[in-house]
Amino acid sequence: MTYTGFGLEHAGGGPPKKTYAEMNQEEQAEEGAKQIIEFMASCPGKSAISGVTGFALGGVFGLFMASMSYDVPIGQNAASHISELPFKQQMKLQFTDMGKRSWSSAKNFGYIGMIYAGVECGVESLRAKNDIYNGVAAGCITGGGLAYKAGPQAALVGCAGFAAFSTAIDLYMRSEHGKPPTNDYDE
Repeated sequence: MTYTGFGLEHAGGGPPKKTYAEMNQEEQAEEGAKQIIEFMASCPGKSAISGVTGFALGGVFGLFMASMSYDVPIGQNAASHISELPFKQQMKLQFTDMGKRSWSSAKNFGYIGMIYAGVECGVESLRAKNDIYNGVAAGCITGGGLAYKAGPQAALVGCAGFAAFSTAIDLYMRSEHGKPPTNDYDE
């Protein structure tokens, strides 16, 4: 039996795939959830999710770090400190600088997260295994790739640094769920 739906032909022993118009509301919800889960499990989906999450966390991190760094002079003239400016101008400069730093950090974290997740998923797909070596390889490729413009030595250091960091995070995340710490309620 051949069935045409969504422009694709269905040939097989199972029932033909229904179009959305033929499905009831519950079947439509199940199909939509299935498609979302399939996207999230795919390499482009994992990469996109990591990029968006990295962007958000990088923005918060950049905002926090920018709020801590107002003890240095602003601009090229080292004699003009931010404390010598009127309050309204100080606030305007601080919020502008915080926004720029937050945006920059968000872009960097999002980019690194997207690249790392995509490379890790690609390595996992090629190796057909889910183990710690995928993260090590992805860390090395990502770190080396981000630093390659600075030369081979920088690429090697980037590779080693990202691989070591990735290994540490993977070991922590993959650690067996051991016995929880004892507290007063366990007795």
